[in-house]
Amino acid sequence: MTAPLSFSWAAIARLGLVQTALGSVVVLMTSTLNRVMVVELALPAMVPGGLVALHYAVQVLRPRWGYGSDVGGRRTPWIVGGMAALTLGGFLAAVATAVMETHPAAGLALAVFAFLGVGMGAGAAGTSLLVLLATGVDARRRGAAATLVWIMMIAGFAITAPLAGHFLDPFSGLRLVAVSGTVSLIAFCLATLALRGIEPARAAPSPEERAERKPFLQVLARVWAEPASRRFTVFLFVAMLAYSAQELILEPFAGLVFAMTPGATTKLSGLQHGGVLAGMLLVAGTTMGIGGPVLGSLKAWTVLGCLGSALALVAIAAGGLVGPEFPLRAAVFALGLFNGIFAVAAIGSMMGLAGAGGEAERGTRMGVWGAAQGVAFGAGGFLGTVAVDVARLITPQVVHAYAAVFTAEALLFVVGAGLALRVAYAPPSRIRAPSRRRSFLPEPRLSAR
Repeated sequence: MTAPLSFSWAAIARLGLVQTALGSVVVLMTSTLNRVMVVELALPAMVPGGLVALHYAVQVLRPRWGYGSDVGGRRTPWIVGGMAALTLGGFLAAVATAVMETHPAAGLALAVFAFLGVGMGAGAAGTSLLVLLATGVDARRRGAAATLVWIMMIAGFAITAPLAGHFLDPFSGLRLVAVSGTVSLIAFCLATLALRGIEPARAAPSPEERAERKPFLQVLARVWAEPASRRFTVFLFVAMLAYSAQELILEPFAGLVFAMTPGATTKLSGLQHGGVLAGMLLVAGTTMGIGGPVLGSLKAWTVLGCLGSALALVAIAAGGLVGPEFPLRAAVFALGLFNGIFAVAAIGSMMGLAGAGGEAERGTRMGVWGAAQGVAFGAGGFLGTVAVDVARLITPQVVHAYAAVFTAEALLFVVGAGLALRVAYAPPSRIRAPSRRRSFLPEPRLSAR
């Protein structure tokens, strides 16, 4: 039997570097190429919007990638392979964008292929990375580990975007390809070096273990048949839908209802992201520094984050009716704070619950939850904007339309909190005896309350 893993903070930070590399490629897809297509190439906004949506849609394949790493017994090859697909897709997306300038149809066809590669690569690498973290991070460290990895992913956004922007001026298609290729190469090398030696080698599976392996669809059906696993999947989808639905409508709301300038709404968005960071650090510091049955419970923090986000959204909705004297900045910061609390606690909980069926199903289970999260995040922004447009057709008052949508998002968060309350670990007395399968860590069962 392989000895249990117990990652040091240095090892966790190295895995965070993989997220940094992943984020550095993805940010070029969702921001830089988006802007180039709309501004420099004068393409309809639906073109980059559809490509980004395609990148999210392919996340439904995450369970299959997770199952593949379960069968192989090691996560590192899937992370490296996913990063290879991601970085190659990112480079080809830049090539496709440059080609669109002279050959739009050929460029668009290549872009579809490239964004599919980005989505599949991000899904394969991200799923196995979370599984590897879940395998080797102690229960008390999970909230802090999730915070560190998330912050390092954001660092990938923050570092790459301005540096790429600097080297893109003066803009040309050739320069875009060169910058994207350089970012992709550096990201792949960084991820590969960061992973080196972290996951120990495992012995080849015995014939008995090979015989025990079930087909993918059978394993997926078993994971989905568990009430607690299914409920956690639904919780992630509902809560992430609410989390992402306000992303594209908050700044327009501030501009239309509070007459804020573009610069002021950009600062407002920055304030919200600052609140997200503060919420993450609060969960990490409290669970690690104080702990205990309440302050150390990721489930309690998840519920608090959902309910707090709901209250902040209701406050923002009401603030539009109050008028300019309403403290919008404070409400937006509160929304970011509780969003951060919810997000990092939910990811930490996901890491803790992933091993409910043992090592043999950990990747499949994480893949199911990752698929729910990715699809919800991709759909949320689009549905939020659609909901505002529909509401504006029903009511002539802009403020009423936005208030209705923010209130609906708040209700989604309340539903998510209710679902989160009903998922918990089984008490120690109900933990099953270990099976013959190799396992890095003994895992508790999931129970549904």
